[in-house]
Amino acid sequence: MATTIQIEDPGAPEILAMLEDGEAFAASLYPAESNHFPSIDALRSSQIRFFVARDRHGQPLGTGAVALNDGWAEIKRMWVIPAARGRGLSRAILEHLETEVRSAGISLIRLETGISNRDALALYERAGFERRPPFADYRPDPLSVFMEKRLP
Repeated sequence: MATTIQIEDPGAPEILAMLEDGEAFAASLYPAESNHFPSIDALRSSQIRFFVARDRHGQPLGTGAVALNDGWAEIKRMWVIPAARGRGLSRAILEHLETEVRSAGISLIRLETGISNRDALALYERAGFERRPPFADYRPDPLSVFMEKRLP
């Protein structure tokens, strides 16, 4: 699948619709207190790089963001539309995010995802992420999985 992955505004209407779909999916699996979605304003902050994957016709297929912190980065808002799944796009977005983190001079990348999101967990485990305790402002949550990876 020919795609481009580039920085875009998370507030664009077609991107907002994708983000809302991702939130609705998470809401179908977990209570509100177990969902941790940064606001659109937060996604536009200078420390966050928000990317959109598009097909060769310009249709948005997925999103992913990284929050760059002091000494580590966090993956946020990974989402691929159902029609584009199973073709390696999630892996391509993840690799793009890792490249962005490396280019910022950071070698530790972390994330939080839910225990019921088996596809995401499998993706992250295949990519070399390992489970860890909660980090930053996260609290222990039996519905959350916290992971990290050292980048070469």
